[in-house]
Amino acid sequence: MGEFRVKEVMTREVVRARRDTPFKEVARLLAEHRISGLPVVDDQEKVVGVISETDLLYHQGRQDPDRRHRRFHVLRPTRSARSATAKAWARTAEQLMTRPAFIVAPEQQVTDAASMMDRHHVARLPVVDDEDRLVGIVTRGNLLKLFLRPDAEIGRDVVDRVVRGIACPRYEVDAAVADGVVTLRGHLARRGDAQLAARIAGQVDGVVAITDHLTYESDGLRP
Repeated sequence: MGEFRVKEVMTREVVRARRDTPFKEVARLLAEHRISGLPVVDDQEKVVGVISETDLLYHQGRQDPDRRHRRFHVLRPTRSARSATAKAWARTAEQLMTRPAFIVAPEQQVTDAASMMDRHHVARLPVVDDEDRLVGIVTRGNLLKLFLRPDAEIGRDVVDRVVRGIACPRYEVDAAVADGVVTLRGHLARRGDAQLAARIAGQVDGVVAITDHLTYESDGLRP
């Protein structure tokens, strides 16, 4: 993924909950809008946490108090176990939510959002403005849509970025794209330019793979 910003792929109409939103209302919002999670905001629309389907499902797996007590009498409960137990008896969004919420800004690149999702094992990130107010949400699904870009659009983007990146005439590079796979052809002055061109092309949003048929005049470095 390349230069696309979060604001270009995020969902702007965000289903959200308040701190005091009842458990059943949270479940209804998820089911009605066919989503797997939502942010929780305060009265100033600032994000205070997030809720996922998993948080609600703790209710289904909760145990009777006596059995839970016997289990934890032997083994000290971990922080995650204590959190799961609390969520199993949650009545409101505030009791259900996970905090702090991992957030992104509209101007951040989609690569930042993708890295954060992978690093923290989350499927969605609330998008906030300079005052931490909710302005959108970006999900894995939003990011995957980048791979649905038309091949012709990807090809133009590849050539534009390569030309800018290595400062070569446009006629020296051609990019044919089929199902997101880019085939680079052309003849460049230096081996380093050809290598850089392939790296640049691989960073363009929607590119699945690169087939490099670029040739070059010499192995020399730029003067």
